[in-house]
Amino acid sequence: MNLDRTHDAAVKSWLASANEPHCDFPLQNLPYAIFRRKGESEAFRAGIALGDQVIDLAALLRERCLSGLAMQAAIACTQPSLNEFFAMGPGAWRALRHAAFALFEAPAGNVSATPDTDVLRRCLVPQALVEYSLPARIGDYTDFYTSIDHARNIVKLLRPDPVLSPNFQWMPIAYHGRVSSIGISGEEVRRPLGQRLAAGHSVPEVSACARLDYELELGIFIGVGNQQGEPIPVTSAEQHVFGLCLLNDWSARDIQMWESTPLGPFLAKNFATTISPWIVTMEALAPFRHAWERPADEPQPLTYLDAPANRSEGSIDIQLEVWLESERQRASQAPAARLSHTSFRHQYWTIAQMVAHHTIGGCNLQSGDLLGSGTISGPTAAEAGALIELTAAGKTPVALGNGETRGFLEDGDAVVMKGWCERPGFARIGFGENRGAVLPARTVV
Repeated sequence: MNLDRTHDAAVKSWLASANEPHCDFPLQNLPYAIFRRKGESEAFRAGIALGDQVIDLAALLRERCLSGLAMQAAIACTQPSLNEFFAMGPGAWRALRHAAFALFEAPAGNVSATPDTDVLRRCLVPQALVEYSLPARIGDYTDFYTSIDHARNIVKLLRPDPVLSPNFQWMPIAYHGRVSSIGISGEEVRRPLGQRLAAGHSVPEVSACARLDYELELGIFIGVGNQQGEPIPVTSAEQHVFGLCLLNDWSARDIQMWESTPLGPFLAKNFATTISPWIVTMEALAPFRHAWERPADEPQPLTYLDAPANRSEGSIDIQLEVWLESERQRASQAPAARLSHTSFRHQYWTIAQMVAHHTIGGCNLQSGDLLGSGTISGPTAAEAGALIELTAAGKTPVALGNGETRGFLEDGDAVVMKGWCERPGFARIGFGENRGAVLPARTVV
């Protein structure tokens, strides 16, 4: 993607909160969510984050602030999901981004006034006063497995011969997940029940998961789909991607270990997936692209997964953190504990390669489909994207700083994921947070 005025860090907004240091939502970001005011009966609709406010696109239309393709795009955003807007494609996405940028930027040399301030302020809703819904009608959800560091860590824990599956370095591996249990940040997740085979036993038992875990991932929203039987080339794959969010792929490790052979995860993964409300567009992420590299002594991608542009800028440096807030920390108002910090830049496969491989057999992606990146781990121990890695499957619990430790998640724990991009000369782009809390399991029937 080419950089333009909407990426210029020197441009400020007349909305003061958008110019604050370390703000997740400066003028150069402009991510999308589906929202409404808390406690109101009004309809859910799309908004754009700016500073500590939500730009209400329906209000911009009422105030006649938009025209042309940007107005058409905003009309699509009055629906309770972004699917119609996604399907309009990159031209419409760009038109609305540029229109919003122009409306809310400050005149040169004056960050306190603009001719349309009074009108535009009527189109803002404080984020503290809103609630969110899922940003799209998600027809299908596919979860990938694309971090070689995560894969190597897991293999070392589970197998005497720590050798990767031979297909891992040849294609982005994935499985199809469950759409009905995808929820929005702030949800409470019930500890699941399932079959577990205890050590030394030959007969499984049905009980509550004892090894509940999170997985740090990014969610990838498909914008424009493809016709069935028509693969998406890696060279144009990102034109089909609208943007990214934070994703927690909750995992019941003890259930997973027993059920996964031979068909992979089932109950261990289908009870909950939590995503953040704000979708950061691929256009906003353009300044943070990096070269994607594959070591020369490792298998190189097959032709359909390789392209010069993917090599030169297929990677994105998105900084990611996981924090854990225990019930005791919450009660005493103690700070949460940071468990890990890594970057999406470490992934073995790129977003374009995931999309190209997903469709090579003729699978038709649709607007609003969600892809999970797979657990994002880095090359060092502190960059692990799941507790099973951080704690060596519970053998070396992590300290929370208040005397508590965790091998796996306990009831009352809240998992908080954060993400942002930073690069000298550009505005910091944030994702907000993705939060989910653990409720006790229901009684076994």
